[in-house]
Amino acid sequence: MITLLDYGAGNVRSVVNAVEKLGERVAVAKTGQDILNAEKLVFPGVGNFGSMMRILRQKRFVEPLLGYLGSGRPFLGICVGMQALFAGSDEAPTEKGLGILPGWVQRFDVDLAVPHIGWNGISVKQPTDLFSGLDGDEKFYFVHSYHAVADDPSVVLTTTDYGYPFVSAVQKDNIQGTQFHPEKSGSPGLILLENFICKDRQLTIPRKSPSQTRLAKRIIACLDVRANDRGDLVVTKGDQYDVRQDGNVRNLGKPVDLASRYFEEGADEVIFLNITGFRDFPLQDMPMIQVLKETSKNVFVPLTIGGGIRAFTDKNGRAYTALEVAAEYFRSGADKVSIGSDAVDVVEAVLKTGTKTGESAIEQISSVYGNQAVVISIDPRRVYVDSPDQTPHTIIETAIPGPQGQRYCWFQCTVKGGREGRDLDAVTLAQTCEQLGAGEILLNCIDRDGTNTGYDIELINAVKQAVTIPVIASSGAGCVDHFAEVFEKTDAESALAAGIFHRREVPISAVKAHLKGKAEVRV
Repeated sequence: MITLLDYGAGNVRSVVNAVEKLGERVAVAKTGQDILNAEKLVFPGVGNFGSMMRILRQKRFVEPLLGYLGSGRPFLGICVGMQALFAGSDEAPTEKGLGILPGWVQRFDVDLAVPHIGWNGISVKQPTDLFSGLDGDEKFYFVHSYHAVADDPSVVLTTTDYGYPFVSAVQKDNIQGTQFHPEKSGSPGLILLENFICKDRQLTIPRKSPSQTRLAKRIIACLDVRANDRGDLVVTKGDQYDVRQDGNVRNLGKPVDLASRYFEEGADEVIFLNITGFRDFPLQDMPMIQVLKETSKNVFVPLTIGGGIRAFTDKNGRAYTALEVAAEYFRSGADKVSIGSDAVDVVEAVLKTGTKTGESAIEQISSVYGNQAVVISIDPRRVYVDSPDQTPHTIIETAIPGPQGQRYCWFQCTVKGGREGRDLDAVTLAQTCEQLGAGEILLNCIDRDGTNTGYDIELINAVKQAVTIPVIASSGAGCVDHFAEVFEKTDAESALAAGIFHRREVPISAVKAHLKGKAEVRV
């Protein structure tokens, strides 16, 4: 029996699903006594360090947790659950950690994108039972802006490189913790969890453990989900955002089935974009919530959900915040939420007043779950001008002339599935969303959508050079060469595709085989 310390924040469903997939039962600790009675305790911390520690204290879990940690029984902390073992964190300097391990949690100080998001390796520093059965060159999934700095080198189990080596796992007697998410790390992560469950494995250092690790470029499968004319949820794909063909919604498969297929084919992440549009209230959109729940039972890579992540008032007059809406999706299996058209409204308001309110969906969600949980989906299109002084927006000189030979353009943000343009450019939107607390940009391109002509390199570079958070390149991929091109000509951390994967025109395995030797990939 595994006891799960669920303090009420983030996606713990995937941890439960992973443990149950391995044939073990899970009990959720609801009281301090449940913690003290545990045989093996897993603590999957999620999001903001300060929020986590405040909730633990409010629930009176701290003293029982300290009692358990002093008992010598097996403990596994995941992500912020590992960080909690230290004295405190730069993320919330006034909130004390558990202080079991000497050291402090610091924010990354690197010239790379922060958060550190994606699949990276581990360099094992001491024998352990956690990696039994692994070669040592596997990659695990990370998503964090802060990392532990241990004062005692003897507790460092692994390090990982991101600008510099940082502590990615700890071990002290039966207390173990990982900065990465084993429940989101595919087969290697399941092996690690099984080793923790069994606790009968040999202490080893895997033979291929590298001295230095590299972050992989992510290949992401995107599933546009909407109801067809019969009301069934299907995966569809548009041609410049038009999803109908011969009058009917294109049906490329069922969401859960396709997501499972992509996991088996090696996708590094799966994104669901609910493009139906909510007619009343998102929490009554049970089919999409059910899709998340069912997908997370067998898909052990990160899941992102977009569509309807905003404040709502239902027909009975009850108001729900964007935070409550997001929380329901996290509890149903999502690791991140994607905010699209509503981000445009938020940024327009901020630019008009010049102040942040702290009440926007971006700010609310990131303050509790961390900025790594908030993705901003931007849908821009090119607007050509004859000279830079014709518009106040961020302009680029383009190698792709306009219809009248114009040499300059800006990237106009759109809403409502590309049907409405706004007086806001993609660069300004991305920069402002980063300031509000977003942790990643999903950069679509209406002009390239469904064309199979390749990513808009100029758009990606314009946005990537303006922000310090990761960027996902989207729209236009038609062959394996396009993936190589986007990683060669931009600093985008990820590349996304949809239709070519759905129709099996370009298998994910073929993309990774082509990239091997050209870019770091997870195989």
